[in-house]
Amino acid sequence: RLEIFYKDEEIEAHLPVDMPEAVPTFTSGCAKGITFAGDPLLEEYPVIQDDLKIKTETVFGLYSEFQKQSHLYRTTGGAHSAAICDERGIIAFAEDIGRHNAVDKIIGYCFLENVPMNGKILLLSGRLSSEIVGKAARAKVPVLVSRTAPTTMAIDIARRVNITLIGFLRGHRLNVYSHPERIMGS
Repeated sequence: RLEIFYKDEEIEAHLPVDMPEAVPTFTSGCAKGITFAGDPLLEEYPVIQDDLKIKTETVFGLYSEFQKQSHLYRTTGGAHSAAICDERGIIAFAEDIGRHNAVDKIIGYCFLENVPMNGKILLLSGRLSSEIVGKAARAKVPVLVSRTAPTTMAIDIARRVNITLIGFLRGHRLNVYSHPERIMGS
C-alpha cells in the first residue's frame, strides 16, 4: 500500500518495498541524464514465470487499437504512448513527452489499482531499451511490444528474465527477439 503524507509544501511517499541504496550513474540516454541505478546487465531482475500464449493476430489487433488511441502523437508527432493490455483489449493507456514517463504512468496505475501483471502485454511506441525492459521485469510483465527497435542490452536482459520482446511491429509483420514460445501463429 502506497502511503502519502502531506507536510506543508512537501509530500512524502512511502513505498511498500525496500529500495536499495542508489548510486548515481551518468548515462547517454535521450537527454544525457543521470540515472540512479547500477549496470543493467548486472542487476538482479526477477525471472518472469508466466504461461501466457498469444496469437500474432491478437498482437496486431491490440497494437492497431493502441495506435488509434495515440491522439497526442498524431497531433504533435512528439509524444510517446504506453499501454497495458491482455488478450481482450487495452486496460490502461498513457501518453507523455518521454517514453520512460509513459511506461512509469502505466506501471504506476497498475500498482495503485492492483492490476496483476501476469498474462499482460506492455505496448510501447518507443525504443525498447535496457531501462524499459528492466522496468517491465521489475513489474513482472511477460511481453513487451513496440513498433521500434530493441537495443542489444535489452534483448540480453529479456532473454535472461524470460520476457518476450517484440519489435518492429509494422502492419502484419513483427520481429520476436526473445522467448518466442509465447507467440502462436494465427
